[in-house]
Amino acid sequence: MAKENFLKENNAQHFWHPMAHPSEMKNNPPLIIRKASGLEVEDIDGHRMLDAVGGLWNANLGYSCEPIKEAIRKQLDTMPYCNTFRGITNDKAIELSYKLKDWFSIDGMERFFFTQGGSDSIDTAMRLVRQFWKVKGKSEKTKFITLSKGYHGTNYGGGSLCGDARFRKNYEPGIPGVFHIPTPYTFRNVFNEENPEVLSQKCVENFKEQISYQGADTIAAFVMEPVIGSGGVIVPHPNFMKLIREVCTQNDILLIADEVICAFGRTGEWSGSRLWGVKPDVMTIAKALTGGYFPMGAAMMSGEIAETIEGNNDMTGMLGHGFTNSGNPVGAAAALAALEETLRLNLASNAKARGAELLLGIKKLKTKYELIGDVRGQGLMACLELVGDKKSRTPLDKNTVGELFKEVCDNGVLVRASGNNFILSPSLIIKSEHIERIIDALDSGFKKFLN
Repeated sequence: MAKENFLKENNAQHFWHPMAHPSEMKNNPPLIIRKASGLEVEDIDGHRMLDAVGGLWNANLGYSCEPIKEAIRKQLDTMPYCNTFRGITNDKAIELSYKLKDWFSIDGMERFFFTQGGSDSIDTAMRLVRQFWKVKGKSEKTKFITLSKGYHGTNYGGGSLCGDARFRKNYEPGIPGVFHIPTPYTFRNVFNEENPEVLSQKCVENFKEQISYQGADTIAAFVMEPVIGSGGVIVPHPNFMKLIREVCTQNDILLIADEVICAFGRTGEWSGSRLWGVKPDVMTIAKALTGGYFPMGAAMMSGEIAETIEGNNDMTGMLGHGFTNSGNPVGAAAALAALEETLRLNLASNAKARGAELLLGIKKLKTKYELIGDVRGQGLMACLELVGDKKSRTPLDKNTVGELFKEVCDNGVLVRASGNNFILSPSLIIKSEHIERIIDALDSGFKKFLN
């Protein structure tokens, strides 16, 4: 009990929590999670919950994947660290690069730069894209265009790409040369357009207008998540990414697919780009790469980018970029084990099947509760957008969202409250019985709150 009291007394007192106001955390201390196994987490008071957040989009294999744990233990005994800066490498990083090429060759990816996570991967992609154009002799191509609801991490480059002001406003000015176009978000958009195909076309036309205004010769890349994750699980019309790809190709603009959330099966396909039948020029990965067991990511480049930079004969092609843990052998060992398990269990197929069940369940909840304005999903990523008034679509206030969140947790399921959204992204090993449990907990939580 002494240890529990110590933890509660010091909760949110000495370190700041991401995506939260420090004073709010002090006044309303966060849940203290002490244990995790299988698909469940347990708080400090012994209350167990099914984790419908999947860690943070990353615990695709749950919390008890023994092959990953064993790979980490073995690598720690063999060699816990080795850098990959000029002149040094390690066996696990080499093996992982080969495995990733095999995995993503269908997407056109041929070279890999290892990072420490998703935010690092996006900033790496941005730097390497600018470098690519310099090597090509087109040094004015430095600008980035992206979506107004996209989320691309919190490093300075990726943070500047984020469309949501919550991730930018307090840190501006960001990097210059970043511009946003409307997101194909049928529930809320500047066009008041609810037809997804028509909205998709209007957003693409806006992209074309930006190109005309900025000049294609100044734009380095368009950056997008195949399915927007943290921005509210916004699933575009199936033709949207294809149209963006076409416009990029016509205007000599690279396409960066931020696959940090989507890759490795979450959308029901092995990559979000593959889901829409698109080959980007650059892809970023992290999260499920190691199943959440070790922080690691990568930026992945097409053959054209690889040939251009590798074929350079001066210092313009030198990679003046890297991280202490680029290609960390423990992370690489964890990733190799995670990828093997991901394939063995065919998690993409399970995400597709269970995701259909999850979407059907939350659609039924929408018909029962006026507080649910919209529901969206693709594979095992889903969202319930909560409103104070269904007709005006006024976002539900923060305090009410917090009360609902507590009711659902009390019913034994952990969801993620983000703004006026409940976001669901459970582990990909989930079964139908767990989907039912998530829906039942949401149903009971809404019912109890309203009563």
